[in-house]
Amino acid sequence: MNGKYVEEVRLEGELPRGSYLREIPAVQWLTKGNSLRFSKDITIFAGENGSGKSTLLEAIAVSCGFNPEGGTKNFQFSTRATHSPLCDRLAVAKTRHERDGFFLRAEGFYNLATNIEELDELPAAAPPISQSYGGKSLHAQSHGESFLAVVQNRFGGNGLYILDEPEAALSPMRLLTLLCEIDALRKRNSQFLIATHSPILMAIPDAEVLWFSGNGIEPTDYRETEHFRVTKAFLDDPQRMLRVMLEE
Repeated sequence: MNGKYVEEVRLEGELPRGSYLREIPAVQWLTKGNSLRFSKDITIFAGENGSGKSTLLEAIAVSCGFNPEGGTKNFQFSTRATHSPLCDRLAVAKTRHERDGFFLRAEGFYNLATNIEELDELPAAAPPISQSYGGKSLHAQSHGESFLAVVQNRFGGNGLYILDEPEAALSPMRLLTLLCEIDALRKRNSQFLIATHSPILMAIPDAEVLWFSGNGIEPTDYRETEHFRVTKAFLDDPQRMLRVMLEE
């Protein structure tokens, strides 16, 4: 474990009465006094929609000082304040401070790319910010190309990188490229927290997969996740799966 920075997260204090957060399974699990400890340099948040993966991931990112809509800790843009107040109750225990970091989320990537262009239009003595992202406008590339450009050019190692559903932008082949980039950065003293539905990303070597469900959060083998089993069953016999589903 060369790159672990965030060691544990837990709730401190009470959530507001009537808050929608009280209905989220992952948050309910934390309110019972449970804490989430990270034992690996790469941690995968997996689970069904609504289980609390992205809500908790976002709260961790904001608690660590990242912009809620994505980017580094230096980004301050805001198109709409929609992040949850969970970050106000979340205590993040860190073993040391990272030298680099990024919160990369598919949902807010367009706004991030736009903000980079807007900043580059302002008079400044420093080189354009876009140079740190490959030197080409992120808007002038496909969603997948620009997403990978951020990882390949901006992620420098010795960092904390928080990724929310990166598979939304990437083809299966580009997902394999991302997997290789993550593994290379892990070997350069980096920690990753990743919320994903992708069995490909869940298979990253030496990653811990945390399964989010109505029963809370627990470690699991990625091959035991519903995501892997459903995908495998479909690929093994798509016609049978379609016949059963469509007849039902």
